[in-house]
Amino acid sequence: MENYKDYLTEQQNENSMHIDEMSSYEIAALINKEDHKVADAVETQLEAIGKAIDEIAARLKEGGRLVYIGAGTSGRLGVIDATECPPTYGVSPEVVQGIIAGGKEAMFYSAEGAEDSAENAVTDLKKIGFSEKDVCFGLSASGSASYVCGALEYAKGLGALTVALSCRTGSKISGIADIAITPEVGAEVISGSTRMKAATAQKMVLTTVSTGVMVRLGRVKGNLMVYMKPSNVKLKNRAVRMVATACGVDFGAAEKALNENGFVVSKAIEALKG
Repeated sequence: MENYKDYLTEQQNENSMHIDEMSSYEIAALINKEDHKVADAVETQLEAIGKAIDEIAARLKEGGRLVYIGAGTSGRLGVIDATECPPTYGVSPEVVQGIIAGGKEAMFYSAEGAEDSAENAVTDLKKIGFSEKDVCFGLSASGSASYVCGALEYAKGLGALTVALSCRTGSKISGIADIAITPEVGAEVISGSTRMKAATAQKMVLTTVSTGVMVRLGRVKGNLMVYMKPSNVKLKNRAVRMVATACGVDFGAAEKALNENGFVVSKAIEALKG
């Protein structure tokens, strides 16, 4: 059995050794103070993040897909980011996908043992027809999950682009992937609870990567999500405001253009700009 005692993600945080003796305010203040370290850790990885954006966008332009794959909290974060891309940027659900060890049920119920099977990761990638055109983006806070290692090794063997996101420099998945992103956030407030700072860092990286990729794919005009799907009242209101802003017209003219173009924001803008 592997010894995790030297893993930064498993070590004790000296600042929280007596958290069980603190007041509720002190607990909240301590966690908040530790959370401030996350953005700084992500900042150290901006070069790798930028490279990942460019490389992923290039493959998606050629018909490839971005596939996040992970276990536990890391896997759930990948699924969430993938799920949010279609309504935000109007891309097909096929373009960005999330796979979690243990399947859909693991999104709602703990399936921690699922991360120990490299073979299952290969099976899961084969199920979606993963190929050399695609991107395998592996997620593991400690960077040691066999499930994620297996996925990256399989993808790399096919010639696909591989990206690894972990919170420990020198992690296993960092050594496998073409691009390694490793924001080191330090020991967690609750020892080993990587749903805290490590998860926050992973969420920040994922939203940065997917946003950057969508910008590179032309799914954003200015800073407006003009390919958004206005599927509820709030989003329809946002669509009207976006069209009005982009075209310099009043809300009435913007709404009229949207109604005439099936409430497709990009088409409404094109129509108004003539």
